[in-house]
Amino acid sequence: MTTPTTPLIQLTWTDHVTGRNGYLVVDRLIRGVSSGGLRMRPGCTLDEVAGLARGMTMKEALHYDPQGRYIPLGGAKGGIDCDPRDPEAYGVLVRYLRAMRPHIESFWTTGEDLGLTQDLVDRAAAEAGLVSSIQAVYPLLDDEAAARERLAAAFAVDVDGIGLDELVGGCGVAESVLVALDRAGVPYEGTRVALQGLGTMGGATARFLARAGLRVVAVADLKGTVANDAGLDVEALLAARDAYGTVDRTALRPQDRELPSDAWLSADADVLVPAAVSYAIDAANQGRITARWIVEAANMPVLSDAEELLAARGITVLPDVVVNSGTNAWWWWTLFGDIGADADEAFAYTRRSMRALIDQMLARAESDGTTPRAAAHAIVADRLPVLAERFGWYR
Repeated sequence: MTTPTTPLIQLTWTDHVTGRNGYLVVDRLIRGVSSGGLRMRPGCTLDEVAGLARGMTMKEALHYDPQGRYIPLGGAKGGIDCDPRDPEAYGVLVRYLRAMRPHIESFWTTGEDLGLTQDLVDRAAAEAGLVSSIQAVYPLLDDEAAARERLAAAFAVDVDGIGLDELVGGCGVAESVLVALDRAGVPYEGTRVALQGLGTMGGATARFLARAGLRVVAVADLKGTVANDAGLDVEALLAARDAYGTVDRTALRPQDRELPSDAWLSADADVLVPAAVSYAIDAANQGRITARWIVEAANMPVLSDAEELLAARGITVLPDVVVNSGTNAWWWWTLFGDIGADADEAFAYTRRSMRALIDQMLARAESDGTTPRAAAHAIVADRLPVLAERFGWYR
């Protein structure tokens, strides 16, 4: 049985008010449903959304557990070519969701992604006439009312001033880093980390790594890079963020330095975490990187030609399809009832699942003599036919 290599559905939408474009790509359906967030950024393209949709198929397949209540869905993604800070952005979002309403009601479950928060998606979805941005999955639930109540309760959980939904993805990214360190025999204490992005994913990752004993030495946001070789005060930076993850510079300490936006690339760090935008590391700038590991918290931050050059220099890239899959999985673990609306349970389940996945991927890479990304693709290639055999290609 072969796996389809082209998306099942892809479409382009043009906003009749502003002329801006939006996209939807459904890579595949499982049980008639697909899963994937909606991003908004200037320059977003159909090809980008197609790549992200394929990545969602992989993320879903990687978390397939025949014994679990949560059974993976197909992969999909939405995208809007618009700056989320533009005054017209919210109107564009509402009109996009209104246009996509038949798809969201039938087979596409979506939520926050780059440039959009879940609160904003929920508000716009309601204005567009939708019951929920994930309503297509409701027919698959044993007890829809209990499941929706459980998910709502989980979204209401606050952990030290940050919502649980904003933390689970970073918990998974951090665990990915820790597994890599454990396999290499590198102690957590003193291991140096630089991050691009201090939004939802980057901020949570920084918090979990700092609490594990690692030293966060550089963080980049829209204003530039903040650095301190002795270690940044991560909690102070998190408290000083705005809605876009930009740090108020008045919160910096005298010993903290302000550097150019791209300075995070060449930071003296062991681990580099691109957690902001796609295509951040290319063949031209990869030569500045001296870190031993690059851990992809963002979607598609390392271009393929750059990854080849990095591998040749002995730098390991842990791929996004595994590393940042925890947020999506947490939604479904909670909704389907594998876990409850409890932070400790969510973090423990995320850590166990991510540790097993990363360990399996790195072991496969070592045994096959290939990269972690190739190993992840091989694991997915093993699992997709199993899912297709059980559920079919489209139903």
